[in-house]
Amino acid sequence: MKRLATMLALLLATPAPAFAAEAAAASPKFNALDTLWVLLAAVLVFFMQAGFGMLEAGLIRAKNAANVLMKNVMDFSFAALGFFAFGYAIMFGGDGALVGDSGWFLIDAKSAADGVPVEVFWLFQAVFAGTAATIVSGSVAERFRFKSYMVVSFIVTAFLYPVVGHWVWGGGWLSAMNFHDFAGSTVVHAVGGSFALVAAWMVGPRLGYFRKDGSASPIPGHSLPLATLGVFILWVGWYGFNAGSTLSMSDPETVGRVAINTTLAPAGGAMSAMIIAWFRFGKPDLTIALNGVLGGLVGITAPCAVVSPVSSLVIGIVAGAVVVFGVDLLNRAKIDDPVGAIPVHGMCGVFGTLAVGIWGQKALGAPLDGLLMGGGASQLGVQALGTASCVGFALVSAFILLKAVEMTMGLRVEEATELRGLDVDEHGLEAYGGFQIFTNE
Repeated sequence: MKRLATMLALLLATPAPAFAAEAAAASPKFNALDTLWVLLAAVLVFFMQAGFGMLEAGLIRAKNAANVLMKNVMDFSFAALGFFAFGYAIMFGGDGALVGDSGWFLIDAKSAADGVPVEVFWLFQAVFAGTAATIVSGSVAERFRFKSYMVVSFIVTAFLYPVVGHWVWGGGWLSAMNFHDFAGSTVVHAVGGSFALVAAWMVGPRLGYFRKDGSASPIPGHSLPLATLGVFILWVGWYGFNAGSTLSMSDPETVGRVAINTTLAPAGGAMSAMIIAWFRFGKPDLTIALNGVLGGLVGITAPCAVVSPVSSLVIGIVAGAVVVFGVDLLNRAKIDDPVGAIPVHGMCGVFGTLAVGIWGQKALGAPLDGLLMGGGASQLGVQALGTASCVGFALVSAFILLKAVEMTMGLRVEEATELRGLDVDEHGLEAYGGFQIFTNE
């Protein structure tokens, strides 16, 4: 406690000019339009937290809705604190090959976006970090201890996610290889999906999800209207996620291309997921179509600036199929993912990053033309190496972290708590008070 008090005293005593805010106010080099654009994009991405909350709450049972919403609230809260104290420095503090080493607590930190103050750029990156952590909450919904989840969420956003971010966006070794991930199909989504995969595997399936013969017995969510609202909120926020990653309005043509691609890919994803489900199950399933939208959004996130609108539609169509068959793969592996976060973010994130090496065009800003654009397999090889490295790091680090938490705090709630609902036992409340919706069954 004495050491912590000393650190806080030093922070409070730091001369004001050492903070980037004071330097930024006096500098004439900031571009007001670019700053406004990045700030607006950051707000849109922040609003995606509401989308994730509604989607996850809608796709699980009512007795656990408040719990998953609480995790979403705390995900971003911890992301903001962790990314402020440690994450930004690890991600953008210097041009080392593996990690950054300066700018702790934003002291003497520098913006990686020309013309944009460090505070605004930090906010834009902090909401990305929050998104990566939130992906995990849905995959472990209805059975993960709240206090254990808080530890995992903080460490992911403060220390683990920023390492991969530095490799790709902070001047690290993948950046030097011309690995291209424009807005985070791998950095945010495949990495978040990898954390989600390990967490869902280690915590185990929900009670009753798998029958004795090993087949899956899906547990319906309690509110499809909430889930649908969440997807539309996410789609709106994704325009900030992708188009905002231009970090400038100096090239309106690129901004427009990113925006149209962020429209066509999810539309294609919804269409293909719906059609495949219709043929397989005899009915067009809303939940599958919703995840098809998200799969298309994740798939286009990496290549959104360097592919044509036609290519983006193809990418979305393939991503929708990846979502449907990804769910089958998880069920065969006996992994329970209540909201489909692993196929949507993990699998489609990997596919979207590889798509740069397949459909990317050098004339649009890709390092090299993709395989189907006449450029050979060189860029595809770089994309595959980068994706494998980032996913590998995420899988290994997630296992180490979760194993440590399991041994010290435990991961899963008691069986009685799971049956009664996490809202009542972990938070002492109900999402829908007065309706007596929780049950011991």
